[in-house]
Amino acid sequence: MDLGITEKVRPLIAQVREMVETDIAPLDAEFHAEVGKHPSGDRFKHTDRQLEILDGLKALARERGLWNFWLTGSDRGYGLSTVEYAYLAEEMGKVGIAAEVFNCSAPDTGNMEVLERYGTQAHKDRWLGRLLAGEIRSSYVMTEPDTASSDAAQLRFEARREGDGWVLNGEKWWISGAGDPRCGLYIVMACSDPDAPKHQRHTMFALDPDTPGIEVLRPMQVFGQDDAPHGHMHLRFTDVRIGADAVVLGEGRGFEVAQGRLGPGRIHHCMRAIGQAEKALSMMCTRGLDREAFGKPLVELGANYDIIANARMEIEMARLLCLKAAWMMDTAGVRAAQPWISKIKVVAPLMAGRVIDEAIQMHGAAGISQEYDLAHMWTHVRTLRFADGPDAVHRRQVARAELRKYADG
Repeated sequence: MDLGITEKVRPLIAQVREMVETDIAPLDAEFHAEVGKHPSGDRFKHTDRQLEILDGLKALARERGLWNFWLTGSDRGYGLSTVEYAYLAEEMGKVGIAAEVFNCSAPDTGNMEVLERYGTQAHKDRWLGRLLAGEIRSSYVMTEPDTASSDAAQLRFEARREGDGWVLNGEKWWISGAGDPRCGLYIVMACSDPDAPKHQRHTMFALDPDTPGIEVLRPMQVFGQDDAPHGHMHLRFTDVRIGADAVVLGEGRGFEVAQGRLGPGRIHHCMRAIGQAEKALSMMCTRGLDREAFGKPLVELGANYDIIANARMEIEMARLLCLKAAWMMDTAGVRAAQPWISKIKVVAPLMAGRVIDEAIQMHGAAGISQEYDLAHMWTHVRTLRFADGPDAVHRRQVARAELRKYADG
């Protein structure tokens, strides 16, 4: 197992890092400061300046050939392995809008995976090309308000066969990206046969967000913030009629599609979380050296040397586990890598949360203010402990894999 930086990806890391630091970071704060300034007052509509920032940075990334790094095993992608992509995703994680600038942001990467690997040619013609070009965004419509959605097999949102098509009814929430007016695709997980075997009850559908009968009820708040203009919306479907051609892969194969989609998406989140931890450690060290209290630099007070040392060691350990999970995906496939993906899905957000929290502490009251990005970073990694499966579910998967070694013996 060689987890070193390859000669192929080494120059890409340098180019991505430079663009993040030089071109993207200076505009990130301005982009978010524009939220709510649209003439309509709608926080989920981009201002002209926001679109100018995004479109300009995307054009620059494409001009430099820094685009669609995430898609592995496809001639539509960049030709990188998951391990190689991990180093790039870490750099993107350091600035909020960076992943989108390189067309490597969630939930679009996972949705493009679905279309690329499971979609029909009609699905690809309709949506995949525009997503790969960064012209539209998308949403993955899975979680339900009245169901413990961490157990996907019990999702109850209804898909009822009617004639040659389907009728969808029910509510979904925490639908990331559904607030973005550029969202041009919903991929929906629905229960098509509640009496079927556990993993054959659900079907995945691809449809337009403006299909009649879909209503956006409200944006969900994350620690009191609506995360505009991206948003995590609460949706209601009332007699939404779609054709049989909306089915992805096949009737009753939704769980299979979901598992294929969520593996790469989970590890991409972890890669970016490690980048956020690196950013927080850098901020912590800079603050500790520059700021004085009681006649000494902050780093010399209390246990700050130990805190910084522990942060560095925890980041390094998490990165190695993330790379091992990525290597397992590259060499053994997503299914065999699932226990490793679950391990890093627990470890990375927990680690990043601890490092960011210590950086906040080093910054004092400023750390929880709008003066720095630390408060937003912390809420993101804390939320990540729910997204794509809560900690408890992933620990359960790790424990079951471990116990099988003994039960099978």
